[in-house]
Amino acid sequence: MKKLTFVAAMAIAAATFTSCGNGTPTANLKSDIDSMSYAMGVSQTQGLKEFLVERMSIDTTYMNDFIKGLNDGANAGDNKKKAAYYAGIQIGQQISNQMIVGINHEIFGDDSTKSISLKNFMAGFVAGTTGKGQKMTLEQAQKVAESKMQEVKAKVLEKEYGPNKIAGEKFMAETAKKEGVKPLANGIYYKVIKEGSGAMPKDTSMVKVHYEGRLSDGTVFDSSYERGEPVTLRANQVIKGFTEALVHMPVGSTWEVYIPQEMAYGEREQRQIKPFSPLIFKIELISLGK
Repeated sequence: MKKLTFVAAMAIAAATFTSCGNGTPTANLKSDIDSMSYAMGVSQTQGLKEFLVERMSIDTTYMNDFIKGLNDGANAGDNKKKAAYYAGIQIGQQISNQMIVGINHEIFGDDSTKSISLKNFMAGFVAGTTGKGQKMTLEQAQKVAESKMQEVKAKVLEKEYGPNKIAGEKFMAETAKKEGVKPLANGIYYKVIKEGSGAMPKDTSMVKVHYEGRLSDGTVFDSSYERGEPVTLRANQVIKGFTEALVHMPVGSTWEVYIPQEMAYGEREQRQIKPFSPLIFKIELISLGK
């Protein structure tokens, strides 16, 4: 039998119910269709309560209010005016409980005292939905949202991890003065451990490398040596500083490369790597190609 959707099953069931005010409808199982409709209603609720709690953030203390809304929605039938209103309620709640929460976490992390402006978000959302009174096009809005989000997020992270940024800049300045350390490009420095004589890869080349990544305090956060085998990758599929080193290394070389935070992960946090952290890589370029 073709499985009915949740909405379709509930609509069929609602047609056979007599309502007790705004509460739970009372079943009247006088015919096979009545019993079938009731059974379909029950069968389609599997996992619903968990969905309401976990995905829609519904407080089960207010289940009577949910049932009222459920009845109103099911009994609205094809009333387009009511259907539009209920759709607005549902999307509005998704904005409040999911979109805004997700955006705030992305920008402000775990700081629950900060939030974007719901009023301005809704002004933009409504303008974009209706096409009336828009202050910017969709394309402009996407660019502004992305750039401003990065700016605000960077300011938040810099305030929190400012000392880490200062320490990183000091580390890079001190490294530049060490014996055998040479400048490369974009604030990157390197020291030759072993000089190779092979070809140098392009940024699109496939390369076979061994590497070890360390923080400025010496903590190893990743190592192909520890895994026991080299890695084959495209030179431009790693952080910018790693790529910059690769395209200047002859095959057969082993370098120690010092990468400033802006050529590494910048304001992003990656497991052990805190925002604004400079990185040190030992890179052994074994060969080109697969």
